[in-house]
Amino acid sequence: MTQRAVQRLPRLALLLLCAAYVLPGVFGRDPWKNADVTAYGYMTSLLRGEASWLHPAIAGWGGTEGGVLPYWIGAAFMKVLTPWIDPALAARLPFALLLTATLALVWYATLHLARTEAAQPVAFAFGGEAHPVDYARAMADGAVLALMASLGLLQLGHETTPELVQLAATALLLYALAASPYRIGASRAAALVALTSLAASGAATTGLLMGLAGALVCWRSSYAESRRLVPWLLAACVLAGTIGTLLDAWVWRVIPTAAWLGLPKLLAWFTWPVWPLAVWTLWRWRRQLLKRHLSVPLAMVLVALLVSASMGASDRALMLALPALAVLGAFALPTLQRSVSAAIDWFSVFFFTASALLIWVIYVAMHTGVPAQPATNVTRLAPEFVPRFSLLALGIALAGTVAWMALVRWRTGHHRHALWKSMVLPAGGVALSWLLLMTLWLPLLDHARSYRPLVQRLATHLPTTGCVVTQNVSRSQIAALEVHGTWRLSLDPRTTDCQWLLMGHKERLNTPEALQQTPEMPGWTLVARERRPSDRDEVMLVYRRRP
Repeated sequence: MTQRAVQRLPRLALLLLCAAYVLPGVFGRDPWKNADVTAYGYMTSLLRGEASWLHPAIAGWGGTEGGVLPYWIGAAFMKVLTPWIDPALAARLPFALLLTATLALVWYATLHLARTEAAQPVAFAFGGEAHPVDYARAMADGAVLALMASLGLLQLGHETTPELVQLAATALLLYALAASPYRIGASRAAALVALTSLAASGAATTGLLMGLAGALVCWRSSYAESRRLVPWLLAACVLAGTIGTLLDAWVWRVIPTAAWLGLPKLLAWFTWPVWPLAVWTLWRWRRQLLKRHLSVPLAMVLVALLVSASMGASDRALMLALPALAVLGAFALPTLQRSVSAAIDWFSVFFFTASALLIWVIYVAMHTGVPAQPATNVTRLAPEFVPRFSLLALGIALAGTVAWMALVRWRTGHHRHALWKSMVLPAGGVALSWLLLMTLWLPLLDHARSYRPLVQRLATHLPTTGCVVTQNVSRSQIAALEVHGTWRLSLDPRTTDCQWLLMGHKERLNTPEALQQTPEMPGWTLVARERRPSDRDEVMLVYRRRP
């Protein structure tokens, strides 16, 4: 590895790329179904004083499974910032900061792992090899780009959910294990904070397993400073277990079925394009798997895979493997052949350019009706949607598109020596697609993913205030009624002062069988049947109590 190959990615370019990845989706939208609006509902109930801070609930419905920390964070930001900005935006800001922290922690974790002796490139006979620090920085740049290119992080990483706190805590633990030979005090503090945060955000078992796996890796390390981290990791496990017990976070989530057989399929697309790089790393470095630059991320990946498989191939549990997978993928970059790098580049150019073109065509069709077929498809899939033009959104989308064309021109030029070159186009393409979706398509997606249209429909049949009983209604729907509505909700149909009842029902609207399948409620009269415009079978039945 020559010194020329480890040139740094310009800091301004990296920061702009991270901003284009993190910021879109933070502004100008409602909480989306299902987990996003549910988490926001818990935060809103805490802010209004309708639930205990130790036992968050929505309309009396608890079940946070010990994950109170994310709701504390969101409610605290809402308490401080709500007088000046929208509450949904105030709740979303700390989670955007957590995603930013995850990217930064992956960068520093890779930096410290790449500085170890076993990870360094061989020295040349007459000099000219890469400087160790420059090599480590180039590897860190590649790891951040690989993490941003992961498809699974795109939506889940931009939600206001406990899993994002768990993701940041996992990246913090990865940093603690990686930096233990160089940042003794910081690594010990990071281990304590990471494991306790995992326990307080509903992942006590995952945190305990990762802590024990990290302790085993450090115990076998040839670095004395890493071995001294073992007692701190064990103490962090004890502290995390205590917090998990106090918060009742030890919940049995194992699914004893064959659902885990879907993990390979989920792994294939959810971790693309990082998993092929990680597999290549394990093959090319197979004689050094016990070295800490591979054993640290590999141990965390195996724990996350085990947890995801035990939960029936859970994508939210698998998301915790992405930081460590990105680190493993970065170590494949020095060994990639030029033909493989070229294949990655051309695939990224064609795929993301085609995606951007499709987004632009449908955007133009929404506002002009030309081409006719995309406009018809939008009308069919999102009834009642009225396009809203935003000059600011159009300007940002145009700037992102121009930046993508400049990036493609740069990459296909004569700049082929940088170590991180193979990850620039995948990360840039993902950021471009997300930016275009969250600017050009944001009104459409908000209309399709928000519960506000449904609540507005229900408001035409219900009084402005009063008590409403809910039955067979999901937690996310109750959260939406609490957030967007003005009613007092009750889960008990025997509540005598409630004159209205909302019942969730699965049916195909506008079919002959729909009326015949409507449930009869003794003592109640059916008033209306409403659904979200973009849902075909998620129906809400409105009943009124008979005199």
